Amino acid sequence: MSTPIKPRRIRFDYGPATGLETGERRHYVQGDLVMSHVVATLSAMFPEGEDFFVRSVRHYAGRITDPRLKKDVAGFIGQEVTHGREHRDLNDRLQEMGYPTHRVDRMVKRALSMYWKRLPKISSLAVTSALEHYTAALAETLLIDPRAQELLGTSEVRSVLLWHAIEESEHKAVAFDVYRAVGGTEKRRIWTMRWMTFSFLFGVTMHTLLSLAGDKAARNPKRLFKSFAALRHSPFLTKEVRQRIRDYNRVGFHPNDNDNTALLEKWTKQLFGEQGELAHNLK
Repeated sequence: MSTPIKPRRIRFDYGPATGLETGERRHYVQGDLVMSHVVATLSAMFPEGEDFFVRSVRHYAGRITDPRLKKDVAGFIGQEVTHGREHRDLNDRLQEMGYPTHRVDRMVKRALSMYWKRLPKISSLAVTSALEHYTAALAETLLIDPRAQELLGTSEVRSVLLWHAIEESEHKAVAFDVYRAVGGTEKRRIWTMRWMTFSFLFGVTMHTLLSLAGDKAARNPKRLFKSFAALRHSPFLTKEVRQRIRDYNRVGFHPNDNDNTALLEKWTKQLFGEQGELAHNLK
């Protein structure tokens, strides 16, 4: 059973009172130096990424004839547009805190603009499908693993990422289904994922290192080494997560092979129920 894809009208507060401070307390991921920069880098990459995803799917929207998929495409676009808006606001706050989110945003825009101009549009859609698989795998790890949730403490970043995670999980199959509906091949899909695995991981790593280079706290060798060493135990880098991402390369794969119905029901109630954690953020 598929979950209805419905954009939520939501707003977040990114002021200092919500756990996003400057100065010594600015490492908002439980004080972890490297993970604070990793999360800031990912947030900085989201707005241009979401815009690219919307363009790629919208380009083929007129060729979709299945009524359910047409409805899912509309929901996908509505959710992604809201994700881009909220992460832009968050990125402005992170920039004020000393994270180079605006620079990352510009560089991602340049790279994705090159993809859009030079690649066949079906390849842009394949890129979107591949990156949607990455975001869904990371999103559902956040929703499943208590260690991942604990990393984010109580700051507003936690609220934003939980909301983002549930919506990424809701629409994880849309770009894939559009790609398949318009004749995208398995060969192109799998080879695109292999390229994006290199490109995405390289981009996140380089942007994170550049971000760390501008942080005075990273000049403390002991703290920096300890923070990098902790990555070995990150809930986002487990064998299970890596295998889930690699599953995309299997011929015949579909995102809904991993049934998330119960997970979405649980978190929808916890976040958006009558007494939900984020019910007050809904407009």
